[in-house]
Amino acid sequence: MSNKVYDELIAFIREHYQSKEAIPLHAPCLGQTEKKMLIDCIDSTFVSSVGKYVDQLENQIAAYCGVKHAIAVTNGTLGLYLGLRLLGVQPGDLVLTQSLTFVATLNAVKMHHADPYLLDVDENNLGLSAQKLAHFLENETRIEDGECIHISSGKIIRVCMPMHTLGFPAEIDRICKLCRQYGIAVLEDAAEALGSRYYERHLGSFGDIGVLSFNGNKVITTGGGGMLLTDSDELAYEAKHLSTTAKMPHAWLFEHDEAAYNLRMPNLNAALGLAQLAKLADFLKEKRLLASEYQHLCASFEEFDCLPAPQNSQPNFWLNALRFPSKAERDEFLEYTNKRSIQTRPLWTPMHLLKPYQSTLRDHLPVTEQLAEQIVNLPSGVRCV
Repeated sequence: MSNKVYDELIAFIREHYQSKEAIPLHAPCLGQTEKKMLIDCIDSTFVSSVGKYVDQLENQIAAYCGVKHAIAVTNGTLGLYLGLRLLGVQPGDLVLTQSLTFVATLNAVKMHHADPYLLDVDENNLGLSAQKLAHFLENETRIEDGECIHISSGKIIRVCMPMHTLGFPAEIDRICKLCRQYGIAVLEDAAEALGSRYYERHLGSFGDIGVLSFNGNKVITTGGGGMLLTDSDELAYEAKHLSTTAKMPHAWLFEHDEAAYNLRMPNLNAALGLAQLAKLADFLKEKRLLASEYQHLCASFEEFDCLPAPQNSQPNFWLNALRFPSKAERDEFLEYTNKRSIQTRPLWTPMHLLKPYQSTLRDHLPVTEQLAEQIVNLPSGVRCV
């Protein structure tokens, strides 16, 4: 491939970020507002899991995402772990999910001593394929005593956990409809999807539970943190109860009614999140403008394609992505750009190719393997001015 094409793209990136220094993939944008909120929190002395900022962040995220409840936790991985428990996952169960994801998705399943079952993804949105899910449920499962059973292993399937890859919406409406027909709960891994909508509805609000991440590289950050989303009063109560060591309400006694966890987001992190959330509309506007500019530029290149928004969606474009014809061309681009201090990266190694998950039950995964060899993510963070 011609270096002229690489150089033109690199020149655009440097001009956009107005920098001759190293350009990261997605750095957080933090300023004086964040500093003020953190100082206010420190001055209040409420820096741990009790404080007004946690409540405020939960209320504002719930309103923004259009759900009744949002419960703040320490990170997205533990949010998925807690969500699986709330939805009844037991040791030995199967959880339907995808191989093209970040490892936290599967780690949350294994923390329950349950097993993932890996399905292929959709070529257009990179998320769990509704078509492959339908084929699997129709041909590989049976309903017995109201439970969905995987025929060949005999394991119960209680939860399906699709992941909205790079903030692109999976075909979540169809996935939820299919799962309802088979008595399977839906836990949306929306870690990368804050600000992404499908048919005008925020991702993470379709399933029984959705989970957001506020890691340092996400659209907004709390440093470390996550959020469970749900419309269920019962699930919301249990999420808050279990994440606060199952402590019974009392002014001074420490009574706990079951073995539980200490997973609540600290007030200090929530203060940072509130300052970031106030900037979310501006962040999304800039990210979508950058995505449009990437796509306009790449339209003049034949060497690769820039992934567009899936149909009926308004993604956050957390990370913009190029698709190359081959792994060799992708690797050439990765080496060229990173040597010039432009951070680019491939998608994650598919889970079934990682050592801990090589023996995981799975369907045929041709689209997963092809996309993993072809896609590169470009710098996509917002500019701090």
